[in-house]
Amino acid sequence: MKWGSMKRKNSGQRALVAYLCNFRPEPEGGFTVTCPKLPPVVTYGETLEEAQANAREAIELCLEVMREDGQPIPPPDRDLPSPIDQLVPVAAAD
Repeated sequence: MKWGSMKRKNSGQRALVAYLCNFRPEPEGGFTVTCPKLPPVVTYGETLEEAQANAREAIELCLEVMREDGQPIPPPDRDLPSPIDQLVPVAAAD
């Protein structure tokens, strides 16, 4: 799949769904993101917000390529109105 030269199409309003992504903190900083249901999706962001935005774009592009190639689309993990689980690190008490 060629991701670099592909541009997203403006697809209008659609219902929003969510795919579970893994955000792995990197030792040098930032986060690497993977999506278990969509193995081609691997991206990075220097901040959590950037990583989330990059993951969203990578998922949208991956789904677009899969549709164009006639590949089956994996079902989403959840509809957006449901809660989002996320680990929040805090300093440990002494």
